[in-house]
Amino acid sequence: MTDPAVGADRASRAVDQAAPTVVVAGGGTAGHIEPALALADAVKRLRPDAKIVALGTARGLETKLVPERGYPLELIPPVPMPRKPTPELLRLPLKVRDSVKKTREVLERVGADVVVGFGGYVALPAYLAARGRVPIVVHEANKTAGLANKVGARFAARVAVAVPGTPLPNAEVVGIPLRRSITSLDRAALRAEARAHFGLDPDAPTLLVFGGSQGAASINNAISGAAKDFADAGIGVLHAHGPKNTLVVQEFPDKPAYVPVPYLERMDLAYAAADAVLCRSGAMTAAEVSAVGLPAIFVPLPHGNGEQGLNAKPAVDAGAALLVEDADLTAGKVAELVVPLVADKARVAEMSAAAVGLGHREADEVLARIVLEAAAK
Repeated sequence: MTDPAVGADRASRAVDQAAPTVVVAGGGTAGHIEPALALADAVKRLRPDAKIVALGTARGLETKLVPERGYPLELIPPVPMPRKPTPELLRLPLKVRDSVKKTREVLERVGADVVVGFGGYVALPAYLAARGRVPIVVHEANKTAGLANKVGARFAARVAVAVPGTPLPNAEVVGIPLRRSITSLDRAALRAEARAHFGLDPDAPTLLVFGGSQGAASINNAISGAAKDFADAGIGVLHAHGPKNTLVVQEFPDKPAYVPVPYLERMDLAYAAADAVLCRSGAMTAAEVSAVGLPAIFVPLPHGNGEQGLNAKPAVDAGAALLVEDADLTAGKVAELVVPLVADKARVAEMSAAAVGLGHREADEVLARIVLEAAAK
């Protein structure tokens, strides 16, 4: 006859070992989606039997990025949060109620064991739908937490943050989950392949430029306006201008190519091709740039709550990056500051070395363990 205590222990282990269903809520922008997908990949490495389901909306980048990574996507109504008093604010409670109801239906249908939110208008209904039913794990990438994560952290099982000092209760600093193709990137080994892939000069100093997934007009204008300065200095440029923007740049024969592209499908190759990068300083971007050891010129988004400036600060303080305000970024500023930097091999090497040790390369698996522990409980 089996000891009841032994039987209970076996039953408990069977529950713990059952394949967990992890629901990730990180829709809208790449800054919310990519950490969610990096976490999903890490969960699958630790628990290959785990089921991953992503929540998103029909209007976000998740409709493209999530299926490309091989994960199922469940669409829910978005809950955008108006920044100012508007008639839309009066309709918000009804929108929240509708979205929470439909999200709860998804959680029940897929058998969610844990909900992991990364902020934004997909996370809020996920937190409210899961409250009291499914364990919640919150991840905040910015030092200044957004409204959704402030709400979710109040009743979350675990709260993970990217940087110290983030004002959320019981926060654990883990960093930002990044794709393994980024954290394991050998830029030198991939350089020849990367430059051939984009049609760049194989030997010239090269600047990578991008302004987020949609591009940035101020960056596009300033960099393209300095095309002759780059050519005269023997510098190649790989410039992602955004899928809704166009960029026409004068060609200079016998000079390194200036290559404009709408979007970078292979960020690993883009990073490998570059000697330095000029970009916005969203939390995800700042973490990736530091992880691959690229000297950076960060141009924070000029509106919002100043979080992009805070994201850039660790790299700037370490000597791995410079910061230029958006209003100061002109073609003249690029010629004066950026061109000499990229052309200076010694300074580039010095800044690249300063990036070593910044960030948390294992953040994906650290967060995955937290999530699996929450699911098991």
